[in-house]
Amino acid sequence: MAPLMYPITRKTDQVDDYHGTLVADPYRWLEDDRSDETARWVAAQNDVTFGYLDRIPWREALRQRLTALVDYPRTSAPEQRGPWLLFARNDGLQNQPVYYVQRGETGEAEVLLNPNALSPDGTTRVAGLTFDRHARYIAYMVSHAGSDWQQIRVIDVETRQVLPDTVDWVKVSAIAWHGDGFFYSRYPEPGADEGAFSAKNDDHQVFYHALGTPQEHDRLVYHDPENLQRFHVLGTTEDERFAVLSVSDRGKGKDGNALLVKDLRDPHGEFMPVWTAFDDQFTVLENDGDALLILTNHEAPNQRVVRVDPRNPAPAAWTTVIAERAEPLEAVGTAGGRLFAQYLHDVTSRVHVVGYDGVFERDVTLPGLGTIMGFGGERDATQLFYTFTSFTAPATVYRYDLGTGTSTLYRGVELPFDPTAFETTQVFVTSRDGTRVPAFIVAKKGLTLDGNNPTLLYGYGGFNVSLPPAFSALRVAFLEQGGVYVQANLRGGGEYGEAWHQAGMKEHKQNVFDDFIAVAEWLIAAGYTRSERLAVQGGSNGGLLVGAIMTQRPELARVALPAVGVMDMLRFHTFTIGWNWIADYGSSEDPEAFRYLYAYSPLHNLRDGVSYPATLITTADHDDRVVPAHSFKFAARLQEAHAGETPVLIRIETQSGHGSSSLTKQIEEVADVYSFVFLNMGVEPVFS
Repeated sequence: MAPLMYPITRKTDQVDDYHGTLVADPYRWLEDDRSDETARWVAAQNDVTFGYLDRIPWREALRQRLTALVDYPRTSAPEQRGPWLLFARNDGLQNQPVYYVQRGETGEAEVLLNPNALSPDGTTRVAGLTFDRHARYIAYMVSHAGSDWQQIRVIDVETRQVLPDTVDWVKVSAIAWHGDGFFYSRYPEPGADEGAFSAKNDDHQVFYHALGTPQEHDRLVYHDPENLQRFHVLGTTEDERFAVLSVSDRGKGKDGNALLVKDLRDPHGEFMPVWTAFDDQFTVLENDGDALLILTNHEAPNQRVVRVDPRNPAPAAWTTVIAERAEPLEAVGTAGGRLFAQYLHDVTSRVHVVGYDGVFERDVTLPGLGTIMGFGGERDATQLFYTFTSFTAPATVYRYDLGTGTSTLYRGVELPFDPTAFETTQVFVTSRDGTRVPAFIVAKKGLTLDGNNPTLLYGYGGFNVSLPPAFSALRVAFLEQGGVYVQANLRGGGEYGEAWHQAGMKEHKQNVFDDFIAVAEWLIAAGYTRSERLAVQGGSNGGLLVGAIMTQRPELARVALPAVGVMDMLRFHTFTIGWNWIADYGSSEDPEAFRYLYAYSPLHNLRDGVSYPATLITTADHDDRVVPAHSFKFAARLQEAHAGETPVLIRIETQSGHGSSSLTKQIEEVADVYSFVFLNMGVEPVFS
């Protein structure tokens, strides 16, 4: 590769005063998503990046291999409501899964919704499909080009006709049916002078939409004009007796939620406060007559389930249904009058069945060590469906009989490759402060530990998000070339409950970076790889992780892959929904939080004259969650500071958002990422 000539990025004299500390921000102008100058900069950067990628000789062969690997039918676990089974299926290379319904298990599956027909490039998505109580209608959300903005539409299940109802400007919302309509949450329509990234996303409101009426006639249900940066998400119990309103105040650094409940039998009733503070988390699972079954971490960092009478919600009156255990209670499903408690044990799933009265019924025997999704159904259900997956087992659907407690295979998967050629090992690494950090290692069987294996180390470490085992056909293209995939379970996630989460948030964020570094150093010491064959990867909060690792330990890895990362830790809360992350990060408006944010903010810790890893930054033009300005400014500063000969590039996708908006775009991006990794590690892939 010839030396790269990066576009010249204009600098300004913008300087901000943070509590007496002056901080330069010379690339502030790149935050303007409507600017012609920004558009020209994006085009110039893409010209350099794709010019580089186009010259990689195996890039097209790798793209073709990725396409072949993912070309197999994939089906979700069915949801059973009334006489209908609802499920999604991708025949192989469809950009979006198609939704089907069938009447009972013997009926013929028929197309309900085909998102691929909604846009010529396949970037329109459908999600959140929700039956009404009588299983006559399904309301669903539509989003375009990867945006977080959604529109709600309604379809008649029997006739497959889409109703004329449309509800716009929806974000962070449930669809909660009640009678002949539904509750939802939305923001006011952005003004004409607001771009996709400059809209503040303030004033989240709850409305009720009656079928057959225009949105302007929707009834306002809840509005808090005194607290514009709060989320208000409303759900209803299965019998539609209770409306449950969850209110969060994350913009003020609170990681919990308040809970209000309204008895819908009384048309004039008001919301009753069940919990008014914002320091603990409360999720209503279902009602049991007059009482509510609530999942909470109040006085239980690993979570428990309690029974609460909304007319007497004081904690002294609560009854424990499922007590806290040593393992974190990750989720609880309800079906057939039972609770399905899903635990994590060293980051793999366990499921226990418990009655509404708290009496233990049985453990669910799972197909192996891995991850389950599902275990939900109607109150009178006699069976349910769930999905099991691991690093070497594709997502497979099982049927669970509530009477016998047995699981049987419902839909198998035929793959165009042999997953048994690979194996998974879990290791535990000691971090800087002595904390035991788990990591999964996936590679070909019989791997030689000679330090030469190309290794991809992935992490996240934030927002109470766990990284359990999960299958990826696209990842096989890396493993087939002798690659090693490592998934680190860092503090800040939810792998070991709320204490694990809090150990990696706000002033403790450095623990996340230390954990990741410890795993990398362990892999090198154990002979899996060496720095010249190591790539570090993460997206969103994980992109922040990679940016911090690059600035703190630039020599640790040969390749860095920060995707849609939060790179400007001093201004993240000023873009779209970014204020929501103050609960995990803190805010530069607070003097103490500014001190630790400034200490690790990737944008502000790049140093002139340092040789940084070969870097491929990835972002997208429609990412209105972590706006691309984070990556734009980081790329501009990195290209200015970098003193080495390795490339530092930014790949800016179009018609995409916080992650690829279609399968085609996903394959293209993964091909580019793996091609970049192999080239800069000096590894030439071989395709048979």
